[in-house]
Amino acid sequence: MKIVVLTGSPNKNGSTNMLTKEFEKDAIESGNQVKIIDTAHISVRPCFGCIACGYDGPCVQKDDMENIKNEILSADMLVFATPLYYYGMSAQLKTVIDRFCAFNGSIQRKHMKSALLSVAWNNDDWTFEALATHYKTLVRYLNFSDQGMVLGCGCGTPSMTARSIYMKKAYELGKSLK
Repeated sequence: MKIVVLTGSPNKNGSTNMLTKEFEKDAIESGNQVKIIDTAHISVRPCFGCIACGYDGPCVQKDDMENIKNEILSADMLVFATPLYYYGMSAQLKTVIDRFCAFNGSIQRKHMKSALLSVAWNNDDWTFEALATHYKTLVRYLNFSDQGMVLGCGCGTPSMTARSIYMKKAYELGKSLK
């Protein structure tokens, strides 16, 4: 299976990328191909909302999104990896997701698998409610088959994350995919 991971953390050595690397390692060991796309360090402009694409492309903007689109449409699974910023995903990842508008129909027809990896400093029981709801809405709208969420509460620093149970959970999620 080909898996595309969209990471949304501007911190290349942070907790989000730690979970992503653990997921990637074990997904590969299970026989999958994994392509990581770092949305925080590419050139993608926000959606204009012009709908010139007709929801199935092409987009009028010419930036890195065309390459991302091709990677997504050649994949069997899409994983969203983001730090929790003000109880939602990072702006970098959200900008890329907003640009799905130009190929919604193509994504919906693929019936892809999906997963969510996220970390947060906060460890209250409600910490991930808004992000989880947003992810579940994307799953429903885009006809994805959810394979799971790893929501790392109390992972505010890489050392906190390394000592947490969430590295193992990312490992188990990656390992479970066939």
